[in-house]
Amino acid sequence: MPIEPEQVELHTRNNMVHETPYDSSIRERMEEDDDLGLSEGENKDSPEMIRQRRSLFRLSLSFFLFGLINNVLYVIILSAALDLVPPSTPKGIILFWNIAPSIVAKFSWPYILKGRIRYTRRLIGCCFLSVTGMIVVATSAGLSARLFGIGCASFAAGLGELTFLQLSTTFHPPSVAGRGVGYFASGTGAAGLAGAFLWWEIRGLGVRIGVGLSSVLPFVIPLTYFLLLPRPHAFSALVLPEIEDFASSRTEYAQLPVSEEDAGGAVVEPLPLTTKALSIGDKWQLLKPMIPRYMMPLFFVYLFEYTINQGVAPTLIYPIPTLESSPVFGRIIYSIRDYYPLWQLVYQSTVFLSRSSLSLGLPALPTRAISIPSIIQGFLLITLSSESALGYFPDSLAPGLVFLLISVEGICGGLSYVNAYFRAGQEPADAQERAFKMGAIGLADSLGILAASLVAMPTEISLCRAQVARGRSLCQEL
Repeated sequence: MPIEPEQVELHTRNNMVHETPYDSSIRERMEEDDDLGLSEGENKDSPEMIRQRRSLFRLSLSFFLFGLINNVLYVIILSAALDLVPPSTPKGIILFWNIAPSIVAKFSWPYILKGRIRYTRRLIGCCFLSVTGMIVVATSAGLSARLFGIGCASFAAGLGELTFLQLSTTFHPPSVAGRGVGYFASGTGAAGLAGAFLWWEIRGLGVRIGVGLSSVLPFVIPLTYFLLLPRPHAFSALVLPEIEDFASSRTEYAQLPVSEEDAGGAVVEPLPLTTKALSIGDKWQLLKPMIPRYMMPLFFVYLFEYTINQGVAPTLIYPIPTLESSPVFGRIIYSIRDYYPLWQLVYQSTVFLSRSSLSLGLPALPTRAISIPSIIQGFLLITLSSESALGYFPDSLAPGLVFLLISVEGICGGLSYVNAYFRAGQEPADAQERAFKMGAIGLADSLGILAASLVAMPTEISLCRAQVARGRSLCQEL
């Protein structure tokens, strides 16, 4: 189907959102239209073009906010791990309770439950659970009550993540859905940066006030859903280039029926139901090729990544640097308790940059390359664990070297996440199958984090004992 001039202008002259990988060939089409004699300003300010340009911006901003708010509480809890448990308690227990309920949500909804997705009910329920969980954490002094509150927020975050990824599949054409995935991933990366930085700044207020203030953040999600997110069919007239991995095998898109309740703030005409619900056998056939292609790389990259963050990073502690020995770290490290939140902030910053790669216009990784970040992550785990146990980095250089390695860790984790979901969302499938795929993949990264939480606890204890055995007891002073 030829691209109309208005559609060309919409994507090439759009200054409100970044050009994405699947928009890059538009400029060539624009040059072809110029050769046909189209004037430079013809129809560039048509009402329809302005409306769709605004809709693209609203879509991008909505999914960015969904990712940001859905994940920010999760990051705050991890960043506050040192303050939520007694010094003698392994910090991995926080990671376990921050991810296990999320796995229950990610397994129950896409794999077991059938029927149409009730987005409105889901998101209101997630908001309520998140707020309740954070209030329980803020007002409770006992460890058991705090873990229960963390579990409530975890369940809400897990259900919210798969819901937003599935919500992206209701937008047509698939390249617009891909934009939603890219900006959602960017938002989740920003959540890591915002959450780690926010706790760095407010941790002096204590758990009660600091965590209590964060409990108001989930209300942004329903406000965005009802007031900002455009209608699912707002982009049905757009024609965008195909994604290179799957362009040759693209099949006809069939939008799932959307009711008024499921449309958020926009009322959409319901479509007749023409497909039956996926059976267990159908789901297994869809799942099998995704296991080696997307799910195994995600599982291992998160297993290695969170073992580093929760099992190794708490033991990467060095003497407090002076301004003479380290002009940079001497200005930001005033206590040995500053190392752990600093490593979290470094990690989350680089995750944000890598998860934003698509929304910043960088090309997506080929499907066959999605496993590379997990391989690099394995080498990083070995290197940092060895440094913690043996201490072969000189104290004067160690903070900088750890800073560099954790930066690479964050880049690998972010690239694996955004590219796996993006490629899965662009595979040829009808809307119902695509929604299942987007929801089902999330089980892999959550299982990786859960496994890491179980590995991280004995890892932290073992590494601390190894440090004590070689005469360094800083890990026991936290």
